[in-house]
Amino acid sequence: MFVWIKVFHVLAIISWMAGLLYLPRLFVYHVEATRGSIQSETFKIMERRLYRAIMTPAMVLAWATGIALIWYGGFISDGWLQAKLVFVMVLTASHFHMGRLRRSFGDDTNIKPQRYFRILNELPTVLMVGIVIFVIAKPF
Repeated sequence: MFVWIKVFHVLAIISWMAGLLYLPRLFVYHVEATRGSIQSETFKIMERRLYRAIMTPAMVLAWATGIALIWYGGFISDGWLQAKLVFVMVLTASHFHMGRLRRSFGDDTNIKPQRYFRILNELPTVLMVGIVIFVIAKPF
């Protein structure tokens, strides 16, 4: 059972990360679109569907399978896991922050510049690198 939980965990992480990397890129382009334009309305639909239909279910599945892996694997006191969980919590916080940003675009109230979203786009990558190092190398 452990292997199958791990399979679904990895699939969920791939889906979640794809969304975390793509949504800020959509925001970068959305900033350039004129409010109320067909292009802006199309971005709103794309952002909403990505967040609600892919990212959030993937995040929930990643958390559920991750908790199951911790439980079945007995990793709770391992240092690498504690470090990984800090990064995962920041990743989760960034997910919800992107949700708030998505709503601001949906309401046509975004005031953040393109540069903000370009920087935000880098955060999941940095966190992902740290998580992979903790899980594979188990440095402590």
